[in-house]
Amino acid sequence: MSPSLCAAEIAQNRKLVVAVKDNVRPLGFRDAQGRLQGFEIDIAKRLAEELLGSSAAIEFQPVSNRDRLQVVIDGKVDFAIARVTVNSSRARIVAFSEPYYLDGTGFVTKNSAIRSEQELTNQTVAVLNHASTIATLKYRFPQLQLVGVDSYAAGKQLLESGTAIAFAADASILTGWVQEFPEYRVLPFRVSTESLAIVFPKGLEADQLRRSVDQLIRRWKAEGWLQQRANYWGLP
Repeated sequence: MSPSLCAAEIAQNRKLVVAVKDNVRPLGFRDAQGRLQGFEIDIAKRLAEELLGSSAAIEFQPVSNRDRLQVVIDGKVDFAIARVTVNSSRARIVAFSEPYYLDGTGFVTKNSAIRSEQELTNQTVAVLNHASTIATLKYRFPQLQLVGVDSYAAGKQLLESGTAIAFAADASILTGWVQEFPEYRVLPFRVSTESLAIVFPKGLEADQLRRSVDQLIRRWKAEGWLQQRANYWGLP
């Protein structure tokens, strides 16, 4: 199926309406001039170019994590590219594209003595409260001392004070952390792997668009474009 055949059906006004993040560097964030940029923004613009003939044929709708799926389900957007990981519970209510990036749990620290998994044994690590990361960490590192925090800023405070030696979160998030605070570094290993994918409504009406997007993502992987853009934004 040609992507151009799908374009005529996705919007009468000839533009894509896409839910994105605007506060998650380097996936989707605003530059000093307030313009949206990032890896996921690049993907959305390339989709508009391929599907509608212009990278400008797009309307971005920044969303919170809480609303990422609901705006898709309610038909307020054509799809969401908003740092959504694929899991079975979400797959029951929305449809996912081919993955465009493999994320996973990693660690950030500014302690130069910590370089391997073994050196985290018996250390105190900060993690967001209620994060799925917690179960993974308890399984992989049963002797790790976990301290829950309500925000990334609170986690950074624990690292700055020396209360925690590292912070555990998605590697994509930690990449943005290091770009903003270069005195930190992401440790060179992950303890899990999770796929990021584009979110579509379930049902036949959206299925044609999803299949067209899958076709494009597979081509971009084969051509190396997705990896090139990930490298450009510093994603591991």
